[in-house]
Amino acid sequence: MRLNGEISSYLNEEENENEINSLSYSIGPGFPHPQKLVVGYALTSKKTKSFLQPKLQGLAWNKGILFVAIDQSRSLSDQGPFDIVLHKLLGKEWRHIIEDYRLTHPEVTVLDPPDAIQHVHNRQSMLQDVADLNLSDCHGKVDVPRQLVVKKDPSSIPDAVTKAGLMLPLVAKPLVVDGSAKSHELSLAYDQFSLSKLEPPLVLQEFVNHGGVLFKVYIVGEAIKVVRRYSLPDINKCELLNSAGVYRFPRVSCAAASADEADLDPGVAELPPRPLLERLARELRRRLGLRLFNIDIIREHGTKDHFYVIDINYFPGYGKMPEYEHIFTDFLLSLVQCKYKKRLVNNC
Repeated sequence: MRLNGEISSYLNEEENENEINSLSYSIGPGFPHPQKLVVGYALTSKKTKSFLQPKLQGLAWNKGILFVAIDQSRSLSDQGPFDIVLHKLLGKEWRHIIEDYRLTHPEVTVLDPPDAIQHVHNRQSMLQDVADLNLSDCHGKVDVPRQLVVKKDPSSIPDAVTKAGLMLPLVAKPLVVDGSAKSHELSLAYDQFSLSKLEPPLVLQEFVNHGGVLFKVYIVGEAIKVVRRYSLPDINKCELLNSAGVYRFPRVSCAAASADEADLDPGVAELPPRPLLERLARELRRRLGLRLFNIDIIREHGTKDHFYVIDINYFPGYGKMPEYEHIFTDFLLSLVQCKYKKRLVNNC
């Protein structure tokens, strides 16, 4: 894609508005109609800072993509016009606003549907789609850890764990992912007595030894990018027998340094097979109805091809994904090309 005129750097909001409005682009061979691609975004200030980095904005500008902040104090329909709306805000009011906008502006691509996003805000429902896949082929097997949902009464947790047949230690995570740092914290419970000290509502997952490495699989439309991150270390039987209590951890995979350049055991560091990830991503895109998410995957230590999905996140920290600027802008442009092709077919 080329701009009709050379632009060497991103123009900030103080640039002349008329100059911005005069720009257009051609979306490649076979797509001669010139236009601007306007992406309205409704993000928290923290997400805006981490995602809309100068390098992304500069590349987007040079490809004819304009990012425009949505004013949450004004009617969404009175703003724009937008080609794409990118959003990650919480609350029922916003969900109603964006859902109404989708219904009244079907020509706009909304990333992503609010009901689909809400589905992965609950750790019980997010992993059910993975479990239902029962994905197993020549490239490997994908499971979810055995888990138990506890919504209230911490004193009942020990008995519930015994009845469910879960094995210690157990990873405890908040049931609802609400965007706060606390919702991404986890605890590790080593013994039955400590279980009653946990704070529902939560999900309890059996801990799976995985060599202390987690794979973050970023999904942007059809694109897949995988990075290694350090995770919780393995737990041996001796440690389990001599440990007690609840140990709380921050956002482990987010806060940890990248493990991509580390000198790791090949059996631990080897990335999951690409065909397996492509099939998993394709199925989850269809089932979840999402195009922007990431999957946290671990490999059971001592195996080559047994993987577990332990978390799914909507619109994750793409700023930490290598080459995210190119991947994301290409994705946005592909949405326009897809729309153009559909219009050609419908007009035939």
